[in-house]
Amino acid sequence: MAGRGRGSEQGEDANVGVSERSLFAIPPPASLPPSPLVPTPGSQPSQADIQAPLPAPASGRIVRVRRQLGRVSLPRLRHSVAMAAELELDRGIAFLLVPVCLAAGAIGYYSLAVEPDFARPVAVVLLMAICALVSRSWPKTHLGFMAALLCALGLLAAKAETWRAGTQMLGSEISTQVTGRVVSIDRMETGRIRLTIDMTSTARPTLRYAPARVRLSARNIPAEMTAGSLVTGYAKLLPPTGPVRPDSYDFSFDSYFAGIGGSGFFLGNPKLVSADDEMPLSARLFSGIENAREAIADHIRATVGGAEGEIAAALIVGVRAGIPDEINEAMRRTGIYHIISISGLHMALVAGTIMGLLRGAFALFPDFSARRPVKKYAAAAALFSIAAYLVISGVVVAAERSFIMLAVMLIAVLFDRAALTMRNLAISAIAVILVSPHEVVGPSFQMSFAATAALVGAYAGWADHHAGKTRPPPPKRSLPGFLTRKFLLATGGLAMTSIIAGCATALFAIWHFQRVSPLSLFANLAVMPIVSLIVMPFAVLSSLAMPFGADGPFLYVMGKGLTAMIAISAWISERSPIDAVGLISQHSVLLVTIALVIATMATTWLRLAAVPFALAGLLTVSDTRTPDVLISEDARLVALPIGGGELAVSRARPNEFTVDNWKRALTSETIVVPEMFSKADGQFDIADAVNLPPGAPFYCTDGVCLARHPSGAIIAHVEDRKDTWKACGFADLIVVNDATGYDACHNPLVLVVTKRQLARKGSAAVFFDRQSATGPPIVSFAVDGPYRPWHEQRKFSREARGLPPYQKPEKPSAPAQ
Repeated sequence: MAGRGRGSEQGEDANVGVSERSLFAIPPPASLPPSPLVPTPGSQPSQADIQAPLPAPASGRIVRVRRQLGRVSLPRLRHSVAMAAELELDRGIAFLLVPVCLAAGAIGYYSLAVEPDFARPVAVVLLMAICALVSRSWPKTHLGFMAALLCALGLLAAKAETWRAGTQMLGSEISTQVTGRVVSIDRMETGRIRLTIDMTSTARPTLRYAPARVRLSARNIPAEMTAGSLVTGYAKLLPPTGPVRPDSYDFSFDSYFAGIGGSGFFLGNPKLVSADDEMPLSARLFSGIENAREAIADHIRATVGGAEGEIAAALIVGVRAGIPDEINEAMRRTGIYHIISISGLHMALVAGTIMGLLRGAFALFPDFSARRPVKKYAAAAALFSIAAYLVISGVVVAAERSFIMLAVMLIAVLFDRAALTMRNLAISAIAVILVSPHEVVGPSFQMSFAATAALVGAYAGWADHHAGKTRPPPPKRSLPGFLTRKFLLATGGLAMTSIIAGCATALFAIWHFQRVSPLSLFANLAVMPIVSLIVMPFAVLSSLAMPFGADGPFLYVMGKGLTAMIAISAWISERSPIDAVGLISQHSVLLVTIALVIATMATTWLRLAAVPFALAGLLTVSDTRTPDVLISEDARLVALPIGGGELAVSRARPNEFTVDNWKRALTSETIVVPEMFSKADGQFDIADAVNLPPGAPFYCTDGVCLARHPSGAIIAHVEDRKDTWKACGFADLIVVNDATGYDACHNPLVLVVTKRQLARKGSAAVFFDRQSATGPPIVSFAVDGPYRPWHEQRKFSREARGLPPYQKPEKPSAPAQ
């Protein structure tokens, strides 16, 4: 019987020096033309020549390469491609492409302009399945139909998830009495407390289409409030917002699939209400886990203290709302923010620490270890540990995905299979795509799988390169030399890991966040040893000792490691150059993604096909036009770059998050607030707008704010629709912050954007005609076109219906006596 028996001479940890890819070899063709990439021998070499080859001089090699290139012909190239493709299929590349096709189908669904009904995706799936079944006799055609079937299945899975979510979204802002059950409690760094509440009822007024779950912030809450408590309070509810600019992150999309139908804040402090009915079993279970998380987080904060305590709570139980903003920003600038988010790094360190502790414990009992598969015992314990870690950390998406990936690897160890392979990565990707297809378009999914695939592919290629080489045994070294060699190897491995992962994820980070971390390599080299050797191992030890009350020393050491990590990130952040890089083209990201798929999954010379895609992607990175003006979806904020790295805004106190996003997109460094003038002082008049120099910031007077773009175009921001006509004579763009406003200019050369348009179509980007100074501006909206399910609520707001803000009717005065 094949396989390893109980009485095998090799131990369970014996390394097999055969790569998975080396099990497949190209048989020598009998009557086919030779490959253009393999030297064609002129005569049959003798056995002595094979055993003792002579090194050829460099010039001879160059001559042979030139001769081979001269003999390249189209039939030989076709044959070589066919042979390499056949070998790729034998090595299982078809299975590796399954998640790629599923992801392509899911992305295609979210890119549709119109929401399809269920009948069309189902019909496409059935049609492709029939075609794939009929074409089994034609292998190439069958592969094509199977790829189309997988893409259709990905589209159907995304459609099914959208139908399954079915989140009721709030259409317009409103103040009402909210009563509901607390799901989670987050204590923010600002001192406010954010509550996630499952609403049970509303009053004054009663909402006919109330969302099932909302997020509300409060200044204070009762001390006895916990997850599962029934609370009530008067709150202002706001609908989910859309993208802050076209092609940016859509908050309503994320809220829809997270089940959050609205957000807002309590106008007073919420109060506890006695519950008349008993909580369902599932609610009691989730509230118990949430209360345990909060209790552990409070214990960690009290023991460690300061910002270190907040980060320790984030690493152990996933509660990171209280981390100071300056520390978050420093970690983002230095490229080590991935340490805060519970993901593959943390799961791997937890599993590795548990396996190391158990293997060391089993080593104390050699007789038992010799008779039993202790490695599998340790893998099973590590699997249970990361499952508990997933639950106690709140089952966030990044941790869920990392758990699936690591669970597949540990299960592979239980069945004596290779733990870290591209096939296991494909299995985890398939599981994530089928469970949560909407994650495919998010940065977390794209960056984590890109980094992991690049690392697995790079190290698998390195292993293949050294698999067939014989290396002499290393010479004996002294203890200092041995330690120095190990240190250099570890540093080099960490540096290569950071470089490979950074290169694989750089374009995705630029596309989603418009920023890079120039010093991320140095920051990771400095911080990762602290995290890997001090922070996470002592976090695991403190978690194991916490039930016995002996976690104090371990949390103390962990806190010191976090202190060093914070100091290093702050020091490097102060010396990091500006990380904003602006917008990049979407098709460049697509081309680089195709190159990454080919380079990581191909094992033959066909991986060279990734080079043209990568070059095309890099050459078209800047093939996009930066907006000249950005307008917020509430029409309250207008911004335009005025040169010199300055961004002029139309409000003295703009929304910080929106402005920060616009600064990175427009590569601006500083904000220029408007200058206010009164009509009485006479320093600035609306008629003076034509005399403003190009690049002038906003000047506000008499309800109108005026600015001039460096191209010479004049932008006007009007608060009242009655003042629109004042700017019709000279303005190129007029933004009316009035839901009842309209185009009062009736001039095709003047673009008027109203609050009603923005309420229905989202934020806008305006482009001026660079070819002709008299051409009309072009506007692009974030939600332009038929609504998808996560945008349906936009048409129900008062602004979208052209209604002014709601005002309570005045109470009638008492009649005179």
